[in-house]
Amino acid sequence: MVKHYSNFNIEKKHRGSIILIGNFDGLHLGHQKLFRLAKSYKKKYDLKIGVINFNPMPKMFFNKNLKNFRISNIDQKIKLLSNLKVDFVITKKFDYKFSKIKSINFIKEILNKKINSKFIFVSNNFRFGNKREGNVSLLIKNEKNYKYKVVKPKPLISNKKIVSSSLIRNLLENGFLKKANKLLNRNWAIQGIVKKGRQVGKKIGFPTCNIDIQDYVLAKPGVYAVKVLRKNNTKYLRGIANLGYRPTFNQKKILLEVHLFNFSGNLYNKLLSVEFIKFIRKEKKFKNVNQLRAQIKADLNIAKET
Repeated sequence: MVKHYSNFNIEKKHRGSIILIGNFDGLHLGHQKLFRLAKSYKKKYDLKIGVINFNPMPKMFFNKNLKNFRISNIDQKIKLLSNLKVDFVITKKFDYKFSKIKSINFIKEILNKKINSKFIFVSNNFRFGNKREGNVSLLIKNEKNYKYKVVKPKPLISNKKIVSSSLIRNLLENGFLKKANKLLNRNWAIQGIVKKGRQVGKKIGFPTCNIDIQDYVLAKPGVYAVKVLRKNNTKYLRGIANLGYRPTFNQKKILLEVHLFNFSGNLYNKLLSVEFIKFIRKEKKFKNVNQLRAQIKADLNIAKET
């Protein structure tokens, strides 16, 4: 398992490594290409690979109105980085004090003194330091002073578009789940704790697990075919999910409700990972519960065939 640090005071064995800096939200195909390149450097120079990322993401820290934004949470990110054979991850808390560090001090005190970076992988638009004053040119300008080398990989292009976290958020928000999953190279998933709801699903014959979507990006509200993993369990449960506001019941808060096929048991307060497989239909308001019940039955048939 990858070693996870919450600050820059890393073990001696991790100093003098290849460092990748960024949010890496979603760890999509573009990121995966970057890590393959880093692995070739690891092999060539016999160095370890480390990642620096921030929580909350700086964009979310500076824009408090940006609520639903993340493609993946920290736990998912760590697991994905572990699968990519990264040696260590630094998740630095992004706060007001850290945001005020001058860019040259970030290079001198953190990248050099604390981490002793040998190679620094960054995207072309990487900005850092107080008021985002630092950029890739500044990193390159200081290569000789602090004995590291900057690597700027070319972005991955798919269908004439750069594969980015922004592109995937846009696809999810507009209901293009299949395209988003292709660029992620896996099923997009929301991880969350099952909370007690209003028991509406149970009353109409379709009990659901209610999950707060926290700060995940808001995929297009509607009905999805899903598969679900419980914590420390490798067997998937199949199901159907409604992501939305439940207009038939005048719900104001966005909620993820999952109905599992052929399952009986108590999942309250359990951690579930809900993988989105297929967008079935957008959310709509029904005149009565009977209409809703009939539609759910039709949705279930589609989800079971997926």
